Amino acid sequence: MNTENVVKHLRVLWRTDRIIADIRLRHLLVGLGLRAFAALIAAFGLLMLELSAYFALVQIWSAIAAAAILGTVNFAIAAVLFVIAGRAPSGRDIELANEIHGASIEALQLEARALQAQVSGAVHHPLSTVVPVLVPLIAIIAKSLRKSVKESAAASTESRS
Repeated sequence: MNTENVVKHLRVLWRTDRIIADIRLRHLLVGLGLRAFAALIAAFGLLMLELSAYFALVQIWSAIAAAAILGTVNFAIAAVLFVIAGRAPSGRDIELANEIHGASIEALQLEARALQAQVSGAVHHPLSTVVPVLVPLIAIIAKSLRKSVKESAAASTESRS
């Protein structure tokens, strides 16, 4: 297991998650804006239909027909905007980000399996992991013991003199 690889994979995972979140947020904001605009147009459509009902009671039939047509057109525009707002985000961007996300997850899982194999190997064969550390440690202890023996011998010869 290499910690640099783990850090690299975690960075890639973090970046792709940010990209995916950014794409989804932009899609939600555009959809929300279009839905709000559609709601505004629907409100105007409702106002026109109400106006047409008013004209039906007060005015002649030609004003009623004009207001009803405007209300119907406003509702049709609102319906088209709702359909556009509800469509899925661009496929290529989100597909690429999802592929990179999946690859980084797989790489992290591979690194975790390698670590698990190292840990299980150390548990089953503790000497195999201790020996590489133990040999240099023994050499350092032996050198320090030789040095201390030489220093104590030199100190005892100086004290006799």
